[in-house]
Amino acid sequence: MDLEFYKYQGTGNDFIMIDNRSKTFPKNKTDIIAKLCDRHFGIGADGLILLEEDDTTDFKMVYYNSDGNESTMCGNGGRCIVAFAHKLGLFETETTFIAIDGLHHASIFNNLVSLQMIDVNRVNIFDKYVFTNTGSPHHVQLVNNLANYDVFSNGKKIRNEIYGTEGSNVNFVEQITNNTFKVRTYERGVENETLACGTGVTAVAIAMHATKKTNSSSITLPVEGGELEVSFEEQDGIYCNVFLKGPATFVFKGKINI
Repeated sequence: MDLEFYKYQGTGNDFIMIDNRSKTFPKNKTDIIAKLCDRHFGIGADGLILLEEDDTTDFKMVYYNSDGNESTMCGNGGRCIVAFAHKLGLFETETTFIAIDGLHHASIFNNLVSLQMIDVNRVNIFDKYVFTNTGSPHHVQLVNNLANYDVFSNGKKIRNEIYGTEGSNVNFVEQITNNTFKVRTYERGVENETLACGTGVTAVAIAMHATKKTNSSSITLPVEGGELEVSFEEQDGIYCNVFLKGPATFVFKGKINI
């Protein structure tokens, strides 16, 4: 069959978008999804996202990692599907949609998408790192000289040795100013460093606040593919009204035979 697809990227995190309201996409074919995401033999992407109908919101988001397996929430993917839904005319400026981690509110203006993330009521602080779940599990660790840090080797080791088969995303962080933190992320499922990770920078912002590295509730996060912003409210260790903001850009559309 010929598959129509759209390619989007958010700060370098790139995704294949498919309008699956017709329910024709072979969702159980992990090999097809992995091949579409393959950068040598397919379209190439960090993940594939299906836009589907939902009874109570504007649409449903179904996210697959580039290995072909359905995965937990993807923040940049969430921002990109908002831009995709806007392109399809499903809403004007504000929307609600359902994802694997629940209900999300979002808005778009001039290709900038602001996406509400889930509340975070648990931040596990260890001697050398922080672990929290922002829709996906995240390890957050401060390092020196991030520009020259071996993210792949160290991220892969932490992902497997600490978190086992299920794994965790691993974020390495360098503080720039009181409210600016540079981030590089090793993503499970992709099994490599990506140019950005939305749930990752959200976890970093919350972790840096929880460990008192910053007293700001609006955090700027430079990533390899650009810059993201995370804002939140905190009371008694619970983080709510968490918003991830940044660009979501249409790249191209096409058809491919699967």
